[in-house]
Amino acid sequence: MQKNNLQQYFPMIRTRKELLREIGANPSLKTLFNTLKPERQQEFLNFCSGVKGVRLLYDSFFKAVMDPDRDPSRLSNFLSLLLQREVTVVSVLSNEGQIMPDTLVVMDLIVRLEDGSITTVEVQRYGYAFPGQRAACYSADMLLRQYKQKRDQASANGTRMNYRSLRPVYTIVLYEFSPAEFHAYPGDYVHRFHQVSNTGLEMDLLEEYIFVPLDILKEIVQNNGIRNQLEAWLAFFCMDEPEWVLKLSENYPMFRKMYEEVYEMCRNLEGVMQMYSKELRELDSNTVQYMIDQMQEDLNRKDAELSQKDTQLSQKDKKIRDQAAKLHQKDTQLSQQENLIDELQNQIQEMKKLLVENPNL
Repeated sequence: MQKNNLQQYFPMIRTRKELLREIGANPSLKTLFNTLKPERQQEFLNFCSGVKGVRLLYDSFFKAVMDPDRDPSRLSNFLSLLLQREVTVVSVLSNEGQIMPDTLVVMDLIVRLEDGSITTVEVQRYGYAFPGQRAACYSADMLLRQYKQKRDQASANGTRMNYRSLRPVYTIVLYEFSPAEFHAYPGDYVHRFHQVSNTGLEMDLLEEYIFVPLDILKEIVQNNGIRNQLEAWLAFFCMDEPEWVLKLSENYPMFRKMYEEVYEMCRNLEGVMQMYSKELRELDSNTVQYMIDQMQEDLNRKDAELSQKDTQLSQKDKKIRDQAAKLHQKDTQLSQQENLIDELQNQIQEMKKLLVENPNL
């Protein structure tokens, strides 16, 4: 069988025929493969055989290439580009003690930089699941954890807690499918937020945010090509078309090594399939929850619309009742006026009759 482009570039990639032969020869692997939906089986075979690139937003693949314990220079380089200053990752922080649940979080990576600041990188499939409010909670969580650490250190040393020793916290969110509001800015794929005053007064309030809509980045890169190293990193994360895999590998050699690591992982077919199956179970569960949340939001919106319409109808009914009361009042006034006119006309007739009968009056 003739090799495809990726197999020519990464010789460790096996053919579809070889993959199916191994699956068929391993009963447990075959059973696991058969639990996948046909379209998922096709996707699995495609990225393992190089027909498509590997989706690096899958948790296991992402951590394999970005794990600071294996190679801190990769995450340091990526964060330096995103934060627009040179930074070095010095340690990975445990997720224990976090306030927010990790439902719908594809990858949760919290690291400390050389200046003591803390950064969390979140990769989200659905932007709906990670609104600004949730980002603020994550930021507050990191700041509180840092505060507790500083307070405990001060207590152990018998000194007072110094708030000026607290370092910034950065919440970075990569959206595979970004929220609708991001699409009002089709030319922007990095949005930076920090707290500012209305007067221009500057204070170090510590919390900063970066949101990256990868779906918008993909459109920009497809139209304009990769123009800088940050775009190369983001394309590496989200673009799995073979031609882009080859472009990144040729133009940015560091990515070739990362792709090689991923394709070596794919040679452990059973391990990768178990990982893939787990990812899909979480994805399906998250998708169901996402759909439930969307349906609930639609119901809430419709309830609000119905409530608003009921209020409007009630206001219209009241207006009609008020108008009816006014009309009834006018009818009453008209009836009284008609009665008064009739009475006056009767008096006039009586006076005329009296004058006829008594002309000398």
